[in-house]
Formats: sequence, structure tokens, C-alpha cells
Amino acid sequence: MLKKNDVGPQTYRDAMARFAGAVHVVTTDGPAGKRGATVIAACSVSDTPPTVLVCLNRENEKNDAFVRNGNFALNTLAADQQAIAAAFSGQTGLSEAERFKLAEWDRIESGAPTLAGALAVFDCEIIDTKDHATHRILFGKVAGIRIGDALHPLMYFNRSYRNL
Repeated sequence: MLKKNDVGPQTYRDAMARFAGAVHVVTTDGPAGKRGATVIAACSVSDTPPTVLVCLNRENEKNDAFVRNGNFALNTLAADQQAIAAAFSGQTGLSEAERFKLAEWDRIESGAPTLAGALAVFDCEIIDTKDHATHRILFGKVAGIRIGDALHPLMYFNRSYRNL
């Protein structure tokens, strides 16, 4: 007989802390304003057409800007960009404008800010969204790519930033 396991929110978070992930800053700009957030919940969906997804906490009303702008850039961070990750996660208390002043940004195609010096940038037009529990999943058709230097990636594991 199988033993049922009670999976509560804290147990789930503790298990997910063992899930190592690449650190990204996802950004947007447009009529709803400029916004950025640090995420590890992002991945490839397809290469035909090139599509990525990003999961954002929808309980933070500031994240509504992504959908209203219709775009996002997924900026994959290098190990030396930990300060950017901390700022865009909200850990530093910096305003949105102050966060963007920490690095050099440009634009590729969609209008979303793209991070100069990122390992990779996927500049996307939002083609679909799905709300599930506390998060909103953004599906982005990749409209532009920039491949940076092959540096060491910034990772997040066991509730801390790590270098690979």
C-alpha cells in the first residue's frame, strides 16, 4: 500500500530549493512602463517557432506591465552579475529606475530592455499567457537573440546565488 505524502507549501519550497536554476532578469517596456524581475522559472518551449516561457508572480501587480506591454526580454545572467539579480529580486530596496541604472541596456526588436553583457538575450513578443495558482506563465515568440560571451552562469541553489 502506498503511503500518501502531505505536500504543503513549506515542504514544496524546501524541495524546490534543491532545484538548481539559471538566473535571469526578465524585462519589459511600453505603454505600461518599464519593469524588471529576477526569475529562475524560465525555459525553452520550442525551436520552431523559437518560443520561451517565463513564470511571474501575479500577486505582484507591478508584473501586470508585462502583459500590458506585450513584450519581454529574458536576459540570462553571468556569475559576475549577481548584484543585478539581487536588485531586480527586490532584495536591495532600489526603485525600478535605480535598478536599471546598475547596468547598460539596449533594445533589439520588441522594445523590451536587453542587458548588455548577458550570456544570452531572448527578446520576445508575448503570444499567450496562462494563469495558474499564484503565477502567470508568459509564452514569448522570440523576435531577436543576442548571444554573449561564454562566461560562467549565475545559478540559484539552496536559497543562494552560486557560480558554476
